Amino acid sequence: MYRFNEEKDLAAFEQFVLDNGGIYMQSVKWAKVKQEWNSRYYSGFNGDGVRVLTALVMERRVPGAGKIWYSPAGAVCDYSDDALLEAFSSFMTAEMKKHGATALFFDPCVELRVEGERTALGPKVHKSLTACGFKLNPNASNCLYKSPVQLMLPLKTPEGEALTPEKLLKSFEKGVRYSVRIGENRGLTEAVYTIDDVEKDPSILEDFAAVMRDTSERNDFVERGSEYLKRLLSVFGPEEMDIMLIYYDKARDTAMQEERLRRKAELEAALPDAPEKKKRGMREEIESVDRQTEHYEERIRETAGDPREKICVAGGMTVHYNGMSSCLFGGARNLLRNNLRASHYFNFRRICRSIQLGGSVHDLGYVLLKDTPTDPDGCLGPCVPNEEFEGINAFKKSFGSLYTEYIGEYILIANKAKYFSYEHLIKTARSAQSVVNRIVRKTR
Repeated sequence: MYRFNEEKDLAAFEQFVLDNGGIYMQSVKWAKVKQEWNSRYYSGFNGDGVRVLTALVMERRVPGAGKIWYSPAGAVCDYSDDALLEAFSSFMTAEMKKHGATALFFDPCVELRVEGERTALGPKVHKSLTACGFKLNPNASNCLYKSPVQLMLPLKTPEGEALTPEKLLKSFEKGVRYSVRIGENRGLTEAVYTIDDVEKDPSILEDFAAVMRDTSERNDFVERGSEYLKRLLSVFGPEEMDIMLIYYDKARDTAMQEERLRRKAELEAALPDAPEKKKRGMREEIESVDRQTEHYEERIRETAGDPREKICVAGGMTVHYNGMSSCLFGGARNLLRNNLRASHYFNFRRICRSIQLGGSVHDLGYVLLKDTPTDPDGCLGPCVPNEEFEGINAFKKSFGSLYTEYIGEYILIANKAKYFSYEHLIKTARSAQSVVNRIVRKTR
């Protein structure tokens, strides 16, 4: 019924990804970003010669374990078609043996649970894949690349109507709404940049690097270098990839503070002759100005050593591909972090940008997980964030995002002996990487 081949028509491959709900990690562009991997492109066709599947497969050689293949986010296809999955699995097994590959890692974009509720398709696909020889990695805390959990925010109603920023903001947690409002009133402004801007002004990446440096030190990771970031921006281009930076604008903050003080003076002058029923409200407004003045003076003191009128305090990179806006990197400076709550303001403006571009879903990114036991039917069990990501998960949930668990990572093994070596090597390598990360942060 089906035939498969290594694809040479990359334009047709990419168009199939776009036409069938694929994400950026399944695209030809992602392979161009991941230059450290060798990439292959596979397409599947039905008996009528119609393309029904595409799969990007990236290859890296692991010393002692041979070639490891990885299909980011799995194949783009109809996962309810058991015959297609069986034929594809047989073909990929033969391809791995032909090219001397050890195993194929495969993590399909198939939902297993959304907000704790199981989907109908997820368990069915798990059963199909395991019947085809794929082995589920039961340890969701230790995947090759992608965590099985993403925080997804729908930007449209089930009927397809776009949600407005104002409507979404009302659905966020109270603390988020407050932070967004105070951000606007404390001098925060935004700017969106593309590769064209970065090439003209290198300081944009310097500001972004400062954001990611502070964030990495708080959250235990090593940030990406500027060449990789430029490559991302270049490959996806101005239409699909941008950097949003949030700035603290001293002049704007000072102008608003002067307006608050003018209002306080008016209230104080009018207070003695005001009706009794209005005096309480007027006093409360005066007290509010006094509190805001304290916060303003703290900001001025904390930034006194920086001569710039605009100081970058938060930012992130987002890819807007095929109706989904995915947050690849993001964070906030330690500077003014508690005073401005710039992370909340930044993420709201990032969501507004996704709405502006007509997106259907805003992907706030992943969380790393604790060890995850399987369910009685063999599917991945309920995924729980590890201790380091509990706060990050709560932060992302506060924007109304849906805790989305995918079916997980599956492995098709072609060489059992080399795969056994791989499992032991990778465990040692990850432990060593954690030590390297700490050393890098201390010596930077």
